[in-house]
Amino acid sequence: MYLYFRRLRELREDADLSQREVAALLGIQQTVYSRYERGFQTIPLEHLITLADYYRVSTDYILERTNRSEINR
Repeated sequence: MYLYFRRLRELREDADLSQREVAALLGIQQTVYSRYERGFQTIPLEHLITLADYYRVSTDYILERTNRSEINR
């Protein structure tokens, strides 16, 4: 199991964003996003992709399949 929720929080905090701001970006309530970050709810694929694009990292980085945050283009 991937522990992506740790990366979600790390990325959000590094960007100086609140959970409410990220939830607004995704079009969801803050409580739902909070469940993603705590690992209580699986993040939908479309939200994972949106966040990877927003933070300019790969989905593999968020999913902790790699520690390289840069995207190969």
